[in-house]
Amino acid sequence: MLTIYTYAKCSTCRAATKWLRERGVPFDERPIRDTPPSLTELRRMLAARDGEIRRLFNTSGADYREQRLGEKLPSLSESAALALLAGNGNLVKRPFALGEGVALTGFDVGAWEEAFSDR
Repeated sequence: MLTIYTYAKCSTCRAATKWLRERGVPFDERPIRDTPPSLTELRRMLAARDGEIRRLFNTSGADYREQRLGEKLPSLSESAALALLAGNGNLVKRPFALGEGVALTGFDVGAWEEAFSDR
């Protein structure tokens, strides 16, 4: 089963869940602010993103800017960065979707079509 973390007021998240519904892809939707991805899920996504921790962060978000993470992120350990993400769903790039053979952040239609092409 696909798990997708979204924020209700995010138009990109709404577009992603609409896209999934239109294609009949079953999913479990979770509110990213209330229930951020777990450390295990974040590690899985990090591996799918070739270890590029920045790709897991919502770099355009207010929390990211307020904490000056653009400056701090390069010097943070992987564990510290993942702990930040697991503790604050506002910092996580959304939508954040994990399932069998699927690990996606953001909503790039081409990437999503490729990820779900065999389903």
